[in-house]
Amino acid sequence: MRLFYAVFLPRPVAERLAEAQTGLKGKWKPVPPGQMHLTLLFLGEVPQDRLGELKGVGRDVAGGVPAFEARVRGTGHFPAAGSPRVWYARVEGEGFEALAQRLRELLPEFDAGPPFTPHVTLARKKGPAPRAAPVVFDLTFPVDAMALVRSQLTPRGPVYRVLETFPLKGSVKTGGTQRRKDQGAGKHAQGD
Repeated sequence: MRLFYAVFLPRPVAERLAEAQTGLKGKWKPVPPGQMHLTLLFLGEVPQDRLGELKGVGRDVAGGVPAFEARVRGTGHFPAAGSPRVWYARVEGEGFEALAQRLRELLPEFDAGPPFTPHVTLARKKGPAPRAAPVVFDLTFPVDAMALVRSQLTPRGPVYRVLETFPLKGSVKTGGTQRRKDQGAGKHAQGD
C-alpha cells in the first residue's frame, strides 16, 4: 500500500486556493480542491501487515500535539531556481513541525526525503510552462486532526482513501475512515 500522513484543507480554503489556478499558463496540471493537503510524512509502499502499527503511531503523534490555527500565505516553486516542477502555497502553523518531527522520530526508516517544508501543492508541471505568477493569500483554518491516507495511482491520477483520522490533543473530532476520490497527479517533492 502506498501511504502518507497528511492534513487535508477545509473545502472553503481549498476552493479559494483553486481560484488562483485559473491564471496558470502552459502545461501545469492543477490539483483538484478535494485533494489539497499538507503532507506530514510520505511513507511510500508499505506492507499491509504494518497498518496497525502505523495507525498506532498516528494516534500517539496526534494525541501529543494540541489543535492549532494554520495560515496560508503566498506561493512558491519546487525547485526554487531553474525550471520548476511544483507550484505550491506556503502554510504556517506551529503544530505542523511538531507533527512532522514526531512522525520522523517514531518512523525513522521513512525519513529519507527532503527537509519538511509545510506547503500545499497547487499544480504540477507536465510539460513546457512558464513559472506560475506569485499569489498572496491570507487564509486561516483550524487544524484539529491529521490522517493516514492510502494513495492508489491510476492513469487519471491518484485516488486517496483516508484509512484513519487522528484527532489532535483537545480536539472534539473522532477517528474514522472516509474516501477522497479526485483526479490528481503523481509524486512531488514530498510525495502526494
